[in-house]
Amino acid sequence: MRQERYNKVAVANSLVLAIASLLCFASPITDTAIAANNQGLVYHNKGEYQKAVAAFSEAIELDPSLAIAYSNRGWAYIELGQYEQAVVDCTKAIDLEPDLAIAYSNRGWAYIQLGQYEQAIADCAKAIDLDPDLAIAYNNRGWAYIELGQYEQAIADYDKAIELEPNLQK
Repeated sequence: MRQERYNKVAVANSLVLAIASLLCFASPITDTAIAANNQGLVYHNKGEYQKAVAAFSEAIELDPSLAIAYSNRGWAYIELGQYEQAVVDCTKAIDLEPDLAIAYSNRGWAYIQLGQYEQAIADCAKAIDLDPDLAIAYNNRGWAYIELGQYEQAIADYDKAIELEPNLQK
């Protein structure tokens, strides 16, 4: 259930970023790359993660500078249990666009799955610094705090996540 909530929030965040990207670019190649990225979001939302990876990969081939496509592919790799590859893709997204908060949050979730809780906390904190309204980053950081036995910090983060996104639950 937690992963399902994570997916819904992350889909919404990715869609907002994809739409914003579409509004900012005018090149036909970039438009095609954004369309492939958006197709990946649809596959991801349907739970077809291999197809999502393929669509995000196509977007990256068309526009290797499209940071959100790397972050989204990393997110799909998380769903496939390929956490190391998710870290690689999210890191590439961050290298391309250091202010892409969702990439830090996605990488933070991958680090949680790898048992690297301190790194996850750092990534989620960076995501929150960049976008204080990114509920999923608080949620993810709360998860890492729980794994470290830091329950008060976890509760504070979950409370903030719920405040921002009432559909999230502790």
